[in-house]
Amino acid sequence: MSVPVVLVAGLHGPARTAVVDRLLREHPGSVAIHHELRRITDGEAVRIVRDAGGTRQRAQVRLAHGCTTCTVREDLIPQLLMHGPHTGLLVVDLWDSVEPRTVAEALDHPDLRDDLRLTAVLAAVDPELAPIDICRGETLAEAGKPAAAGDERHFAEVLARQIEYATTLVLPEVIPLPLPQAEEEAVDLCREILGHLVPMTPVISPGQPLPTLTGSALCTEELATMVDPATAQLPGESHTPAAHTVVWRRTRPLHPERFFDALDVLATESVRSRGRFWLANRPDRMIAWDAVAGIVTIEDAGPWLAALPDAAWEMVPPARRLAAALDWSPGTGDRVQHLVFTGPELDRREIHVLLDSCLTVPEASAIGDDPFAPFLDLPDGPHVDTRPNR
Repeated sequence: MSVPVVLVAGLHGPARTAVVDRLLREHPGSVAIHHELRRITDGEAVRIVRDAGGTRQRAQVRLAHGCTTCTVREDLIPQLLMHGPHTGLLVVDLWDSVEPRTVAEALDHPDLRDDLRLTAVLAAVDPELAPIDICRGETLAEAGKPAAAGDERHFAEVLARQIEYATTLVLPEVIPLPLPQAEEEAVDLCREILGHLVPMTPVISPGQPLPTLTGSALCTEELATMVDPATAQLPGESHTPAAHTVVWRRTRPLHPERFFDALDVLATESVRSRGRFWLANRPDRMIAWDAVAGIVTIEDAGPWLAALPDAAWEMVPPARRLAAALDWSPGTGDRVQHLVFTGPELDRREIHVLLDSCLTVPEASAIGDDPFAPFLDLPDGPHVDTRPNR
Protein backbone atom coordinates (compact mmCIF):
# COMPACT_ATOMS: atom_id res chain seq x y z
CA MET A 1 0.00 0.00 0.00
CA SER A 2 1.47 3.38 -0.98
CA VAL A 3 2.07 6.04 1.68
CA PRO A 4 0.42 9.47 1.24
CA VAL A 5 2.79 12.38 0.67
CA VAL A 6 1.88 16.04 1.22
CA LEU A 7 3.97 18.92 -0.12
CA VAL A 8 4.01 22.14 1.90
CA ALA A 9 5.41 25.12 0.00
CA GLY A 10 5.76 28.75 0.99
CA LEU A 11 8.21 31.63 0.87
CA HIS A 12 7.15 32.59 4.38
CA GLY A 13 9.24 30.19 6.47
CA PRO A 14 7.52 30.65 9.88
CA ALA A 15 4.08 30.25 8.28
CA ARG A 16 5.18 27.09 6.49
CA THR A 17 6.69 25.67 9.68
CA ALA A 18 3.43 26.35 11.52
CA VAL A 19 1.50 24.37 8.90
CA VAL A 20 3.97 21.46 9.07
CA ASP A 21 3.78 21.47 12.88
CA ARG A 22 0.00 21.25 12.66
CA LEU A 23 0.18 18.33 10.24
CA LEU A 24 2.52 16.44 12.56
CA ARG A 25 0.23 17.06 15.54
CA GLU A 26 -2.96 16.05 13.74
CA HIS A 27 -1.45 12.92 12.14
CA PRO A 28 0.26 10.90 14.89
CA GLY A 29 3.29 9.01 13.65
CA SER A 30 3.77 11.26 10.62
CA VAL A 31 7.24 12.39 9.55
CA ALA A 32 8.38 15.66 7.95
CA ILE A 33 11.46 16.00 5.76
CA HIS A 34 12.97 19.40 5.08
CA HIS A 35 16.06 20.41 3.11
CA GLU A 36 17.57 23.70 4.21
CA LEU A 37 19.12 25.20 1.08
CA ARG A 38 20.94 28.25 2.43
CA ARG A 39 24.23 26.89 1.03
CA ILE A 40 22.81 25.24 -2.07
CA THR A 41 24.98 27.43 -4.30
CA ASP A 42 27.98 25.64 -2.74
CA GLY A 43 26.44 22.22 -3.42
CA GLU A 44 25.42 21.71 0.20
CA ALA A 45 22.06 21.13 1.87
CA VAL A 46 21.01 20.28 5.41
CA ARG A 47 18.45 17.51 5.75
CA ILE A 48 16.14 17.75 8.77
CA VAL A 49 13.80 14.87 9.63
CA ARG A 50 11.33 15.42 12.44
CA ASP A 51 8.06 14.27 13.94
CA ALA A 52 5.65 15.72 16.50
CA GLY A 53 8.18 15.04 19.24
CA GLY A 54 11.01 17.00 17.65
CA THR A 55 14.02 16.52 15.39
CA ARG A 56 14.98 12.93 14.60
CA GLN A 57 17.90 13.70 12.34
CA ARG A 58 19.95 16.63 11.14
CA ALA A 59 22.55 15.84 8.51
CA GLN A 60 24.62 17.73 5.98
CA VAL A 61 24.20 16.53 2.41
CA ARG A 62 26.69 17.04 -0.42
CA LEU A 63 25.13 17.25 -3.86
CA ALA A 64 26.70 16.63 -7.24
CA HIS A 65 25.02 19.76 -8.59
CA GLY A 66 23.73 22.62 -6.46
CA CYS A 67 20.04 22.80 -7.41
CA THR A 68 16.59 21.82 -6.24
CA THR A 69 16.23 19.08 -8.86
CA CYS A 70 19.29 17.18 -7.72
CA THR A 71 18.24 17.59 -4.08
CA VAL A 72 14.93 15.88 -4.87
CA ARG A 73 16.50 13.16 -7.01
CA GLU A 74 19.54 12.39 -4.89
CA ASP A 75 18.23 12.80 -1.35
CA LEU A 76 14.51 13.53 -0.90
CA ILE A 77 13.09 10.56 -2.78
CA PRO A 78 15.43 8.02 -1.10
CA GLN A 79 14.47 9.49 2.28
CA LEU A 80 10.75 9.24 1.52
CA LEU A 81 11.15 5.62 0.45
CA MET A 82 13.13 4.82 3.60
CA HIS A 83 10.67 6.42 6.05
CA GLY A 84 7.49 5.49 4.16
CA PRO A 85 7.02 1.94 5.52
CA HIS A 86 7.11 3.26 9.11
CA THR A 87 4.60 6.11 8.92
CA GLY A 88 1.07 6.88 7.83
CA LEU A 89 1.85 10.31 6.33
CA LEU A 90 4.98 11.84 4.83
CA VAL A 91 5.24 15.64 4.85
CA VAL A 92 7.69 17.35 2.51
CA ASP A 93 8.56 20.73 4.01
CA LEU A 94 9.89 22.59 0.95
CA TRP A 95 12.57 25.24 1.25
CA ASP A 96 11.30 28.83 0.97
CA SER A 97 11.93 29.45 -2.74
CA VAL A 98 11.19 25.97 -4.07
CA GLU A 99 8.23 25.82 -6.45
CA PRO A 100 6.11 22.74 -5.72
CA ARG A 101 5.45 21.73 -9.33
CA THR A 102 8.95 20.38 -9.95
CA VAL A 103 8.84 18.25 -6.81
CA ALA A 104 5.27 17.08 -7.41
CA GLU A 105 6.05 15.88 -10.92
CA ALA A 106 9.18 14.08 -9.71
CA LEU A 107 7.09 12.19 -7.13
CA ASP A 108 4.33 11.34 -9.61
CA HIS A 109 6.54 8.82 -11.40
CA PRO A 110 5.45 5.31 -12.42
CA ASP A 111 8.39 3.74 -10.59
CA LEU A 112 7.29 5.32 -7.29
CA ARG A 113 3.54 4.82 -7.37
CA ASP A 114 3.56 1.49 -5.52
CA ASP A 115 5.33 3.14 -2.58
CA LEU A 116 4.36 6.84 -2.58
CA ARG A 117 1.27 8.77 -3.61
CA LEU A 118 1.06 12.54 -3.69
CA THR A 119 -2.25 13.54 -2.11
CA ALA A 120 -2.03 17.32 -1.61
CA VAL A 121 0.01 20.41 -2.40
CA LEU A 122 -0.41 22.97 0.34
CA ALA A 123 0.88 26.54 0.18
CA ALA A 124 1.40 28.25 3.52
CA VAL A 125 0.63 31.97 3.22
CA ASP A 126 1.40 34.56 5.86
CA PRO A 127 -1.68 36.83 5.75
CA GLU A 128 0.29 39.91 6.82
CA LEU A 129 3.18 39.43 4.38
CA ALA A 130 1.49 38.05 1.27
CA PRO A 131 -0.26 41.28 0.15
CA ILE A 132 3.10 43.06 0.37
CA ASP A 133 5.31 40.30 -1.04
CA ILE A 134 3.20 39.79 -4.17
CA CYS A 135 4.35 43.32 -5.09
CA ARG A 136 8.06 42.76 -4.34
CA GLY A 137 10.20 43.24 -7.43
CA GLU A 138 13.62 42.07 -6.26
CA THR A 139 15.16 38.77 -7.27
CA LEU A 140 15.46 35.81 -4.92
CA ALA A 141 19.20 36.38 -4.77
CA GLU A 142 18.62 39.98 -3.68
CA ALA A 143 16.22 38.69 -1.01
CA GLY A 144 18.74 36.03 0.13
CA LYS A 145 16.59 33.07 -0.98
CA PRO A 146 18.14 31.58 -4.17
CA ALA A 147 17.41 27.90 -4.86
CA ALA A 148 20.45 27.36 -7.10
CA ALA A 149 23.55 29.11 -8.35
CA GLY A 150 22.54 31.75 -10.88
CA ASP A 151 18.88 31.69 -9.80
CA GLU A 152 17.40 34.75 -11.53
CA ARG A 153 13.77 34.27 -10.52
CA HIS A 154 11.99 37.12 -8.79
CA PHE A 155 10.48 36.98 -5.31
CA ALA A 156 6.94 37.85 -6.35
CA GLU A 157 6.81 35.45 -9.29
CA VAL A 158 7.81 32.51 -7.08
CA LEU A 159 5.16 33.44 -4.52
CA ALA A 160 2.56 33.64 -7.30
CA ARG A 161 3.52 30.21 -8.67
CA GLN A 162 3.40 28.62 -5.22
CA ILE A 163 -0.08 30.03 -4.66
CA GLU A 164 -1.40 29.18 -8.12
CA TYR A 165 -0.18 25.56 -8.20
CA ALA A 166 -1.41 24.59 -4.72
CA THR A 167 -4.48 22.42 -4.20
CA THR A 168 -5.17 24.23 -0.89
CA LEU A 169 -3.93 27.49 0.63
CA VAL A 170 -3.41 27.61 4.38
CA LEU A 171 -3.29 30.75 6.51
CA PRO A 172 -1.61 29.33 9.62
CA GLU A 173 -2.29 29.90 13.28
CA VAL A 174 0.80 31.84 14.31
CA ILE A 175 -0.78 33.17 17.51
CA PRO A 176 -3.34 31.56 19.86
CA LEU A 177 -6.97 31.79 18.88
CA PRO A 178 -9.17 33.81 18.98
CA LEU A 179 -7.36 36.29 16.76
CA PRO A 180 -7.12 39.95 17.80
CA GLN A 181 -8.93 42.40 15.53
CA ALA A 182 -5.77 43.44 13.65
CA GLU A 183 -4.94 39.83 12.78
CA GLU A 184 -8.54 39.16 11.74
CA GLU A 185 -8.39 42.14 9.40
CA ALA A 186 -5.11 40.86 7.92
CA VAL A 187 -6.66 37.43 7.32
CA ASP A 188 -9.75 38.98 5.70
CA LEU A 189 -7.61 41.15 3.40
CA CYS A 190 -5.40 38.22 2.42
CA ARG A 191 -8.42 36.01 1.68
CA GLU A 192 -9.87 38.80 -0.46
CA ILE A 193 -6.67 39.08 -2.52
CA LEU A 194 -6.35 35.30 -2.87
CA GLY A 195 -9.94 35.28 -4.07
CA HIS A 196 -8.81 37.45 -6.98
CA LEU A 197 -5.69 35.44 -7.79
CA VAL A 198 -7.02 31.88 -7.36
CA PRO A 199 -10.80 32.02 -6.93
CA MET A 200 -11.23 28.24 -7.33
CA THR A 201 -8.64 27.21 -4.71
CA PRO A 202 -9.84 26.51 -1.14
CA VAL A 203 -8.38 28.81 1.52
CA ILE A 204 -8.08 27.52 5.10
CA SER A 205 -8.21 30.28 7.71
CA PRO A 206 -6.82 29.93 11.25
CA GLY A 207 -8.92 27.50 13.24
CA GLN A 208 -10.54 25.82 10.24
CA PRO A 209 -9.95 22.08 9.61
CA LEU A 210 -7.45 20.98 7.01
CA PRO A 211 -8.60 18.88 4.05
CA THR A 212 -8.32 15.09 4.05
CA LEU A 213 -4.72 14.23 3.20
CA THR A 214 -4.75 10.44 3.05
CA GLY A 215 -7.00 9.94 0.04
CA SER A 216 -6.31 9.08 -3.58
CA ALA A 217 -3.28 10.27 -5.54
CA LEU A 218 -3.23 13.56 -7.39
CA CYS A 219 -2.59 13.56 -11.13
CA THR A 220 0.14 16.11 -11.82
CA GLU A 221 -0.89 16.27 -15.47
CA GLU A 222 -4.25 17.63 -14.31
CA LEU A 223 -2.54 20.06 -11.94
CA ALA A 224 -0.44 21.31 -14.84
CA THR A 225 -3.51 22.13 -16.92
CA MET A 226 -4.59 24.58 -14.19
CA VAL A 227 -1.52 26.76 -14.70
CA ASP A 228 -0.18 26.08 -18.21
CA PRO A 229 -0.97 28.99 -20.58
CA ALA A 230 -3.02 27.01 -23.11
CA THR A 231 -5.39 25.52 -20.51
CA ALA A 232 -5.11 27.74 -17.43
CA GLN A 233 -8.35 28.50 -15.63
CA LEU A 234 -7.87 32.25 -15.41
CA PRO A 235 -9.77 34.37 -12.86
CA GLY A 236 -12.95 36.11 -13.91
CA GLU A 237 -13.96 39.75 -13.60
CA SER A 238 -14.16 40.80 -9.96
CA HIS A 239 -14.25 44.06 -8.00
CA THR A 240 -13.75 44.28 -4.22
CA PRO A 241 -12.53 47.05 -1.90
CA ALA A 242 -8.92 45.79 -1.92
CA ALA A 243 -8.48 44.89 -5.58
CA HIS A 244 -10.04 44.70 -9.02
CA THR A 245 -9.65 41.95 -11.59
CA VAL A 246 -10.19 43.04 -15.18
CA VAL A 247 -10.64 40.57 -18.05
CA TRP A 248 -10.00 41.48 -21.69
CA ARG A 249 -11.07 39.06 -24.43
CA ARG A 250 -11.02 39.69 -28.17
CA THR A 251 -10.47 37.64 -31.34
CA ARG A 252 -8.83 40.18 -33.66
CA PRO A 253 -5.01 40.02 -33.84
CA LEU A 254 -2.74 42.42 -31.98
CA HIS A 255 -0.44 44.80 -33.83
CA PRO A 256 3.04 43.85 -32.54
CA GLU A 257 4.51 47.35 -32.39
CA ARG A 258 1.51 48.99 -30.73
CA PHE A 259 1.13 46.17 -28.21
CA PHE A 260 4.85 46.21 -27.38
CA ASP A 261 4.63 49.94 -26.70
CA ALA A 262 1.80 49.27 -24.21
CA LEU A 263 3.74 46.70 -22.16
CA ASP A 264 5.09 49.15 -19.59
CA VAL A 265 1.67 50.51 -18.72
CA LEU A 266 0.00 47.10 -18.62
CA ALA A 267 2.66 45.58 -16.37
CA THR A 268 3.03 48.44 -13.92
CA GLU A 269 -0.66 49.32 -13.61
CA SER A 270 -1.47 45.84 -12.27
CA VAL A 271 0.14 43.63 -9.63
CA ARG A 272 -0.54 40.28 -11.30
CA SER A 273 -1.61 39.45 -14.85
CA ARG A 274 -1.72 36.31 -16.98
CA GLY A 275 -3.13 35.08 -20.22
CA ARG A 276 -2.56 34.19 -23.85
CA PHE A 277 -2.62 36.27 -27.02
CA TRP A 278 -1.77 36.27 -30.71
CA LEU A 279 0.05 38.71 -32.95
CA ALA A 280 -0.89 39.60 -36.51
CA ASN A 281 2.56 38.61 -37.80
CA ARG A 282 2.59 35.29 -35.87
CA PRO A 283 -0.93 33.96 -36.50
CA ASP A 284 -0.08 30.31 -35.87
CA ARG A 285 1.59 30.75 -32.46
CA MET A 286 0.00 31.10 -29.06
CA ILE A 287 2.00 33.52 -26.92
CA ALA A 288 1.86 33.35 -23.13
CA TRP A 289 1.74 36.47 -20.95
CA ASP A 290 2.82 36.23 -17.32
CA ALA A 291 3.51 39.33 -15.23
CA VAL A 292 3.90 40.03 -11.54
CA ALA A 293 5.33 43.07 -9.72
CA GLY A 294 6.32 44.71 -13.02
CA ILE A 295 8.20 41.69 -14.37
CA VAL A 296 6.76 40.40 -17.65
CA THR A 297 7.54 37.01 -19.12
CA ILE A 298 6.47 36.52 -22.73
CA GLU A 299 7.08 33.18 -24.41
CA ASP A 300 5.91 31.03 -27.28
CA ALA A 301 3.40 28.51 -25.90
CA GLY A 302 3.10 26.41 -29.06
CA PRO A 303 0.68 26.38 -31.99
CA TRP A 304 -2.98 27.29 -31.86
CA LEU A 305 -5.02 24.19 -32.62
CA ALA A 306 -6.61 26.03 -35.54
CA ALA A 307 -3.15 26.08 -37.14
CA LEU A 308 -2.77 22.28 -36.97
CA PRO A 309 -4.05 19.71 -39.45
CA ASP A 310 -7.09 17.76 -38.29
CA ALA A 311 -5.04 14.59 -37.92
CA ALA A 312 -2.83 16.26 -35.30
CA TRP A 313 -5.76 16.88 -32.96
CA GLU A 314 -5.75 13.26 -31.84
CA MET A 315 -2.27 13.78 -30.41
CA VAL A 316 -3.36 16.78 -28.32
CA PRO A 317 -4.39 16.15 -24.67
CA PRO A 318 -8.17 16.31 -23.99
CA ALA A 319 -7.79 19.34 -21.71
CA ARG A 320 -6.13 21.26 -24.53
CA ARG A 321 -8.90 20.34 -26.97
CA LEU A 322 -11.56 21.38 -24.45
CA ALA A 323 -9.89 24.76 -23.86
CA ALA A 324 -9.71 25.30 -27.62
CA ALA A 325 -13.39 24.39 -28.05
CA LEU A 326 -14.40 26.93 -25.38
CA ASP A 327 -12.43 29.66 -27.16
CA TRP A 328 -13.51 28.70 -30.69
CA SER A 329 -14.83 31.41 -33.00
CA PRO A 330 -15.69 31.29 -36.72
CA GLY A 331 -12.78 32.48 -38.83
CA THR A 332 -10.15 32.58 -36.07
CA GLY A 333 -10.62 29.17 -34.44
CA ASP A 334 -9.16 29.05 -30.94
CA ARG A 335 -6.99 32.13 -31.48
CA VAL A 336 -7.97 34.52 -28.72
CA GLN A 337 -6.77 37.52 -26.78
CA HIS A 338 -7.43 36.54 -23.16
CA LEU A 339 -5.60 38.66 -20.62
CA VAL A 340 -6.49 39.07 -16.94
CA PHE A 341 -5.17 41.89 -14.74
CA THR A 342 -5.40 42.18 -10.94
CA GLY A 343 -4.45 45.18 -8.83
CA PRO A 344 -5.83 47.91 -6.60
CA GLU A 345 -8.24 50.39 -8.17
CA LEU A 346 -7.73 49.21 -11.74
CA ASP A 347 -9.65 51.24 -14.31
CA ARG A 348 -11.46 48.68 -16.47
CA ARG A 349 -12.35 51.18 -19.18
CA GLU A 350 -8.77 52.51 -19.37
CA ILE A 351 -7.32 49.01 -19.76
CA HIS A 352 -9.86 48.04 -22.41
CA VAL A 353 -9.32 51.25 -24.38
CA LEU A 354 -5.55 50.78 -24.31
CA LEU A 355 -5.70 47.15 -25.42
CA ASP A 356 -8.37 47.78 -28.04
CA SER A 357 -6.09 50.44 -29.55
CA CYS A 358 -3.46 47.72 -30.02
CA LEU A 359 -5.69 45.57 -32.24
CA THR A 360 -5.23 45.59 -35.99
CA VAL A 361 -7.82 47.16 -38.26
CA PRO A 362 -8.64 46.07 -41.83
CA GLU A 363 -7.44 49.32 -43.38
CA ALA A 364 -4.08 49.30 -41.50
CA SER A 365 -0.85 49.43 -43.46
CA ALA A 366 1.62 46.55 -43.51
CA ILE A 367 3.26 45.61 -40.21
CA GLY A 368 6.88 46.74 -39.88
CA ASP A 369 9.55 45.47 -37.50
CA ASP A 370 8.69 42.88 -34.89
CA PRO A 371 9.83 44.14 -31.45
CA PHE A 372 8.94 40.76 -29.91
CA ALA A 373 11.52 38.92 -32.02
CA PRO A 374 14.39 39.28 -29.48
CA PHE A 375 12.18 37.54 -26.89
CA LEU A 376 10.08 35.03 -28.81
CA ASP A 377 12.90 33.84 -31.05
CA LEU A 378 15.02 32.87 -28.04
CA PRO A 379 14.46 29.44 -26.43
CA ASP A 380 14.10 30.66 -22.84
CA GLY A 381 11.67 33.57 -23.28
CA PRO A 382 13.52 36.06 -21.04
CA HIS A 383 11.90 38.46 -18.63
CA VAL A 384 10.95 41.96 -19.68
CA ASP A 385 11.63 44.15 -16.64
CA THR A 386 9.25 47.11 -16.72
CA ARG A 387 10.08 48.53 -13.29
CA PRO A 388 11.65 51.99 -13.23
CA ASN A 389 15.36 52.45 -12.49
CA ARG A 390 16.29 48.81 -13.02
